[in-house]
Amino acid sequence: MSEAARARVFVVDDDAAIRDSLVWLFRSRGLLALSFSSGEAFLDTWRPDLDGCIVADIRMEGIGGLELFDRLKQQGSRLPVVFLTGHGDVPMAVSALKRGARDFIEKPFNDNDLVDIVIAVLDEQAVLRAAEQQSLERDHRLDRLTARERQVLDLLLEGRLNKQIADELGVSMRTVEVHRARVFEKMGVRNAVELASQLAPRRP
Repeated sequence: MSEAARARVFVVDDDAAIRDSLVWLFRSRGLLALSFSSGEAFLDTWRPDLDGCIVADIRMEGIGGLELFDRLKQQGSRLPVVFLTGHGDVPMAVSALKRGARDFIEKPFNDNDLVDIVIAVLDEQAVLRAAEQQSLERDHRLDRLTARERQVLDLLLEGRLNKQIADELGVSMRTVEVHRARVFEKMGVRNAVELASQLAPRRP
């Protein structure tokens, strides 16, 4: 099962017939879909750890899709939103996209195209989550290094040899070798190339 298949699609629409048909459509493609009859209902359910994609009608009774999107962002939500509308116009689409909406689709739409868009959004979210997790793990490993090990690490990344590092830090070659080995162990790498590769995203 792909990441997309495990993620959730949150259908927010005040039209029961459309809501039910969308949930059926997403489930028919292996996605877990939940429906909400209003923006308020989804806000009551939203939690910071929710993962997935929102598919929301832009015009609804109560708060509309754009207002729902704004309120979620104010609460720290990072859920991507795909807007649906039967009354869209260019200024509305531009406004939605400028606010960070992932897509803006006019009704009637092609069912398969809509699902493909949502799956693409979910897959992008999965890639972002994986990158964030790797970044957290890398930072955790760096935090475990002592001040001296950080000095050795920085000089290793500058391409210095053990002898040069020893001279720079005023310590013996043996001491540098011990620190180097500890840096590799704590960072979970086998050599300086792997170390540079792991830390490349952090360096300018």
